[in-house]
Amino acid sequence: MAPTRAFAITSRLALATSILMFGLIVIGSVVRTTGSGLACPDWPLCQGRIIPPFQFNVLIEWFHRCVALLVSLLLFATVAWIVTQRAVRARLGGLAALAVVLLFVQVLLGALTVWKLLAPQVVSAHLATALALFTTMLTTALVARAAADEVHVAPTPAGIPARVESGSLTPLFATAAGLTFVQALLGGIVSTNGAGLACPDWPTCNGVLFPPMQGGVALQMLHRFGAYTLLAVMLAVLVRTRRVTDPALRSGGGLLFGLTLVQALFGILNVRLGIPVWLSALHLGIATAILALGITLTFLSATPAFAGGRPRVGAAA
Repeated sequence: MAPTRAFAITSRLALATSILMFGLIVIGSVVRTTGSGLACPDWPLCQGRIIPPFQFNVLIEWFHRCVALLVSLLLFATVAWIVTQRAVRARLGGLAALAVVLLFVQVLLGALTVWKLLAPQVVSAHLATALALFTTMLTTALVARAAADEVHVAPTPAGIPARVESGSLTPLFATAAGLTFVQALLGGIVSTNGAGLACPDWPTCNGVLFPPMQGGVALQMLHRFGAYTLLAVMLAVLVRTRRVTDPALRSGGGLLFGLTLVQALFGILNVRLGIPVWLSALHLGIATAILALGITLTFLSATPAFAGGRPRVGAAA
């Protein structure tokens, strides 16, 4: 098979896995907020059965496991495809190996979550691995897409490759994506440690701006400070991307800031409304979407194939 087609198929498979992984992360949030984590007290069976009793909490946990199985099968199909295509294996073999390792760790942590009776450190590690696996598969999809569409980078009128100008934004996009990853993980740690309502008010915490940093209050305030930092970084992204002519980066920068602002508002509503299940799932879903957009923009700004195939990037006149 021609390398271009092989890379294109790889990109589609990895993207499909990423989308399914996105759904799994959101469903995991529903499992945590509904207290369904031990509705199936055994693993891999559920209450000793393949098809469990039709009870609300049991079905939520069982559905989570079914989606996890689908993710595993699709990921293995993607990796098998990569291994059998020489050109694809040469470029994506490392990412494929990393994905398999992360998947095995994820499955083990999923089992330990049940066996250790929802120990907070295990549940948090489970979320961290899920986010890392999502990041790996999305990166695989992007790299494969770039390989399929590889073209020469057209020079700007000043004779500077488009990649040089767009690449100046790469560290900022990467910082935004990294901070989003950390912030999403902090949110999970707050949730698994029962600290979601340690500060039932906002912007104060129990009536004061700087409460004693201990226990659940410390976790909640750390999450809030992380949100303020992320908002500041996203504002910098918005300002920087307003100065470029590339429509993809301009739109992406605006969307990153807009989603982060919505995410912050949802975080406040979470506290005000007592952390309803639907809002908690939406909160994590938007965080994961911001992470995906940050990774994509990092890649777009740094990759010659994408930069050369889009309108040239330069300082706005």
